[in-house]
Amino acid sequence: MDYIVKSESALFYECAYSCDHAFLLSLNAKKFFITDARYDIEAKEHLKHTTLVISKDLLQSVIELCQKEKIKTLCFDPKELNVFEFEKLSKHLELKGELNFSQKKRIIKQEAELKLIKEAVSVGKKCFEEFGEFISENGLGMSEKDLHYKACEIFTQRGKFGLSFSPIVAINANAAKAHASPSNERLKYGDLLLVDAGVVLNGYCSDRTRTALFSKDGICFDKEKTYFLNPKQQEVYEIVLQAQKEAIQFAKAGVSAKDIDNVAREVITKAGYGAFFSHSLGHGVGLDIHELPVLSSKSEDIIEEGMVFTIEPGIYLENEFGIRIEDMLVATKEGVLIL
Repeated sequence: MDYIVKSESALFYECAYSCDHAFLLSLNAKKFFITDARYDIEAKEHLKHTTLVISKDLLQSVIELCQKEKIKTLCFDPKELNVFEFEKLSKHLELKGELNFSQKKRIIKQEAELKLIKEAVSVGKKCFEEFGEFISENGLGMSEKDLHYKACEIFTQRGKFGLSFSPIVAINANAAKAHASPSNERLKYGDLLLVDAGVVLNGYCSDRTRTALFSKDGICFDKEKTYFLNPKQQEVYEIVLQAQKEAIQFAKAGVSAKDIDNVAREVITKAGYGAFFSHSLGHGVGLDIHELPVLSSKSEDIIEEGMVFTIEPGIYLENEFGIRIEDMLVATKEGVLIL
């Protein structure tokens, strides 16, 4: 199959290098990386088993290479090409769309990939520990914006690593927004604090969420040791934790992603909070922070050995608080391994 990819994650997967202005073509089992002169030297240093093509007109080079290789049909991901690119290429080629084309290729992680993901998760965990120590010692009176700035510093390890996404640091009512932006709300004793963050290491992402109490004793991101002074927060936390535990216990190769979502959702619904679990249970993680498989009530994915994904149930009560607990897992023959 001959194909074209454009997203940086897809580029990296194909040839161990990516940049923000490039196409990769796989034609007759030969790979061509097409970019401009800005990336010439760096591309030469990193590309593996791929021919570098430096061009002033990337789309024209795509067309010419296809003509040279006598290619008439290209597979592509409809999410990647914009309208202009699609229309120009369509004048010379038949484009066959396949949604999430590249993600489907890499949905099952190989051993080398799993090793890199485990390293990213390990670094992410250590960053959580460091961030927790910082909050315990210095958090009182700091705003969400200040805490977010510090989270960026810690999770990048002062520029050593990338961020999987902009960290979420949310106090009390702001935590009811699943993807909250940092505000000027200041942290005080007795507050609930939700932190969702991850790192990028060697191209691969980590993702983790903890919700905890900030008290005079500091803050603890150990999900099994977390407690709240507010009875309602404690009740909701225990429901979310139980939902996560039951979903993790149920998950294994061969089961449907939809059924895993249903297990967690049923726990929350039976407790009376079903209407407040507003997102899917989880998502794949790899070169992209959100990739296949999708764990949702509408998912058609079947879990297979080697798939890496999150399980992250949550309950969000507007104007009160939100609680989410998230871990990354890999499917094995026996069940799942919490990374």
